[in-house]
Amino acid sequence: MAGIIRSLTSSSVVNILGNSLKTVSSRRYASSNRVKRIKKPEITDRDANQAKSAAMRAENEEQGALFAGKRFQSVAQSLSSRGYLRAVKPYQPPANVEEQLESIAKANGITDRKGVFSGSEQKFAFLAACSEAFGHSVPNSVLHEVLTVEDALVFYQTPIDTRLPLDAIRNMELPENLYIQQDAVRFHPETDTMFGGKSAFPKSSTIVTGIKYKQKYRGHEAKKSWP
Repeated sequence: MAGIIRSLTSSSVVNILGNSLKTVSSRRYASSNRVKRIKKPEITDRDANQAKSAAMRAENEEQGALFAGKRFQSVAQSLSSRGYLRAVKPYQPPANVEEQLESIAKANGITDRKGVFSGSEQKFAFLAACSEAFGHSVPNSVLHEVLTVEDALVFYQTPIDTRLPLDAIRNMELPENLYIQQDAVRFHPETDTMFGGKSAFPKSSTIVTGIKYKQKYRGHEAKKSWP
């Protein structure tokens, strides 16, 4: 009797577990990584797209033409602003620079100011004549940018100042509330005799090490009692 009861209970437990597994396996859970359906691209107006691309191309061509016109102006301005850092001679354009360039161009058979040079020989002859007339040559770094007489005019109209910015301020009109001390103030007992040639820092020397400024400022080596 006990064996029969055990077999009945074991079979009932197996049936219950089987039914539970069926219910678990029959359930479906939504996954967060499910592939989403891709939306089909909408059909656009082909004519509208072509018109838009044509407008963008026209705008790019206009900007390119504008940049080409200002190309050499930026190069000349850069050379002018950095003149004091380069080993170049100062240059001040004459008042009739445009008239001289036109006469030089006519002498070399050039009638169109905005036209590109016909060849390297014509370009060399024109720039050589300009260098002799103005005493100012086009540097090698800018030579490939000079393509027309107009470019040469922009170059020869640009002054080149080789002074340091601090030296250039001497000729500028400064605001009333701004004062710049141009020359350095250095103590020397032979020239500063207000207090008997004595300094507030008696053991501090004013030594000038630069070769250029040794001729401009006098150095002084203070006497030390120790060591």
